[in-house]
Amino acid sequence: MAERALEYLKDFVAIPSVNPMGRSDISEEIVGEAAYAGHLQAELGRLGIDAALVGSPDRPSVVAEIRRSVPGLETVLVASHLDTVPVDGMEIPPFDPRLESGKLYGRGSCDTKAGMAALVAALERVLGRGELARNLILVGEADEELGSQGVRDVLNALGERRPDWVLATEPTEMKVACSHKGVVHVRMEARGHAVHASNPAEGKNAIVLLSRAAIALDELAQRLAGRVDPQLGPATLSIGVMNGGHAPNVVPDRAFLVADRRLLPGETLASARAELEAALVDARVADDVEIVSCALEKPTLSTPTEHPAAQACVRALECLGRPGECSSVAFGTDAGVFEAAGLPGVVMGPGSILRAHTAREYVEVAQVEAMTDFFVQLLSTP
Repeated sequence: MAERALEYLKDFVAIPSVNPMGRSDISEEIVGEAAYAGHLQAELGRLGIDAALVGSPDRPSVVAEIRRSVPGLETVLVASHLDTVPVDGMEIPPFDPRLESGKLYGRGSCDTKAGMAALVAALERVLGRGELARNLILVGEADEELGSQGVRDVLNALGERRPDWVLATEPTEMKVACSHKGVVHVRMEARGHAVHASNPAEGKNAIVLLSRAAIALDELAQRLAGRVDPQLGPATLSIGVMNGGHAPNVVPDRAFLVADRRLLPGETLASARAELEAALVDARVADDVEIVSCALEKPTLSTPTEHPAAQACVRALECLGRPGECSSVAFGTDAGVFEAAGLPGVVMGPGSILRAHTAREYVEVAQVEAMTDFFVQLLSTP
């Protein structure tokens, strides 16, 4: 069974499924989830599972429902996203999976094709033995790395056929994560007045204005550091991109920044935006610096540890002799998007988040094997 999971994982990694992340400079040959989705659909078909592709043709998601005709049987939705981040700066061939020293290297090996490989391998065994004890909705969603459009496509396709709970596979080192922060991305733009640099007093420097706003955001970030969740740590604010100007001899009339705000449970998009607006007012730049977008990319996740989702995963781990305690993660996932739609859940998967998105991404083979065993246990016991 472990060998089957590795075979699946190698096949999956070899198929590019890069999320363009809004960029236009990435080769079309590696962009989009269509090839991976079609391959997964075919593999599920080989197991006798009818899978559908939903969403746009170039960015599809996979949905497969495996149900038993037993009234009242619990239904779990397992979501393992299809897309990966881009491959810029990778130090290994991103789509040539390589097994070395107990690690499988390649883009998406850790985040998060290992989760899907483990699930399909486990399904092959469970269905082959007729041991399925829960209804399963298998989901491979597109666009997790950016806007979670895949989750919305999946929910639209399911309609009223909703699961009892959700498990999103992400690299948690096989720990059950019941909570995580939310993710807000904000873009601010400063408007100035361009003049020749020989007479700057006649203009208005957008970069200077934006710099004042950036200092105000840094001061807000310091205040947020005192807002701490016992499990997740502090709320955060970080400026990730800042740019502007045209030439050194031109006073710039435009400048922009993009910042990342991590929410704690109880915080909202509206409350986060209000704090950002107040920071601009306090810095006296609100008339010249505008929040042009402020979007909730990933909602928070806050599933109680006593919820059936958490307890089912804990029991499955303990049956395998592994630690079954609940934890939390700092990064955002599609589990938060499902929770916002009324579907509670947890996050769990093989590999470490420290290996995700890296120049030498890999997942430990032992973790893939452990996740496969976990899925067999979860799906074959009520």
